[in-house]
Amino acid sequence: MTEHWLPEILRSPLAAFIGEECTVTLVDQLNIFEPACLRYALSKGLGLGIVLGGCVVKLPQLFKILKSKSVAGISLSSYVLEVIANIITIAYNFRKGYDFTTYGEALFIGAQNYIITLLILLMTGRASLGLLAGAFLAVFTHALFSSALVNSALLSTLYGLTIPLVVSSRIPQIYTIHKNKYTGQLSAFAVFNYFFGTAARLFTTLVQVDDPLVLVGVVLATVANGVLAAQMLYYWNAPAPKDKYRLDSKKDE
Repeated sequence: MTEHWLPEILRSPLAAFIGEECTVTLVDQLNIFEPACLRYALSKGLGLGIVLGGCVVKLPQLFKILKSKSVAGISLSSYVLEVIANIITIAYNFRKGYDFTTYGEALFIGAQNYIITLLILLMTGRASLGLLAGAFLAVFTHALFSSALVNSALLSTLYGLTIPLVVSSRIPQIYTIHKNKYTGQLSAFAVFNYFFGTAARLFTTLVQVDDPLVLVGVVLATVANGVLAAQMLYYWNAPAPKDKYRLDSKKDE
């Protein structure tokens, strides 16, 4: 039996995180280059980092909207589609029993996306729609998590539909930027975080999740986020068009 040199107070949570077998290999035996365990530990670490990053990835976008009192250049349909895709992703992965570190960011990003959606509705004079949307999403979420209401086959179909849904949620934003030749109040931090996050998620999916549906979804999300990141760089110093979605300008009219 291999002796434990790491204090139990540190070793126990590590073993819970990467598993006893890999803890013995990587920590107790200091065989840090063992391919399988090294790959798995890197995947778990990246996954946790992505989840933690998901807690804050949309906050700069949120603060930018609040500070500027404007939603110029931000596509409402993109956020609505993304919120729906987030909910389906969470339900599918949860009911499949996948590790939280392989999908947990969807929970935090979805919450932030919903808040931004409400701000877009508020600043474009459609606040009442936010309440209706909230009620619909509550019922929709409950149904997805209930196997009595949505069986596994239907949930898999819905998850399969999120693959084009995720891409289509980016298309309105990509088109808006292309049309305006301006990124508006879109947060560069959020865009690049999304791109690098989905690229890293591609690695964790290959290592931890044996599910072609999940893999295809991550690949396409990485490509779509890459297009947005490229637009952000291309239009970085583009001049701002007249902003018709700014609260202050409405007051001055």
